[in-house]
Amino acid sequence: MTGTVLYADLSESSYLVNSYEAHFAAEIYKTYLLSAAKIIRSEGGVITAYDGDRVMAVYIGDSENTSAVRTSLKINYAVKNMVNPALKKQYPNSPYVVEQTVGIDTSDLYIARTGIRGSNDLVWVGRAANYAAKLASLSSNYRTCITVDIYNNIHDSVKFSNGSAIWTQLSWSQMGGITIYGSTWWWELS
Repeated sequence: MTGTVLYADLSESSYLVNSYEAHFAAEIYKTYLLSAAKIIRSEGGVITAYDGDRVMAVYIGDSENTSAVRTSLKINYAVKNMVNPALKKQYPNSPYVVEQTVGIDTSDLYIARTGIRGSNDLVWVGRAANYAAKLASLSSNYRTCITVDIYNNIHDSVKFSNGSAIWTQLSWSQMGGITIYGSTWWWELS
């Protein structure tokens, strides 16, 4: 099956858990993951896993790439315009600011059940799952990182804003310099 994989990852979570009280870190995790999950579902994504401070989703169908990218842009909007202002209001003396990165790729995917009887799970195997996870762990200078395959197959509505490109072409040095795209743009939640 061909599918598009999105990983939404809370940046610098090791710093968060090492520098702040556990209840504060847990509140940040819960708020970020809840926001991301609601947006993922609203855009037709299926949540396949939570892994600590990140969530994985799969999109299939005719416009899965555009839906996944729009999800990412909406998550960026939610963090910037909803999560961080609420955090500042509740903890006015805290310098902490939520930052995140979303990685997205598309490829053939295989699903395998792994583990032992009574303690197993589904694992998504394929380039998209691997690349999306690695893209989400890149610097939060770009809130969304996508592969060329995604970029070449998204609608102009998530490629341009008022005629201007919202993506920056980058070289992914950790993967031999392949071309990826990064963006700091957001899509307003309605």
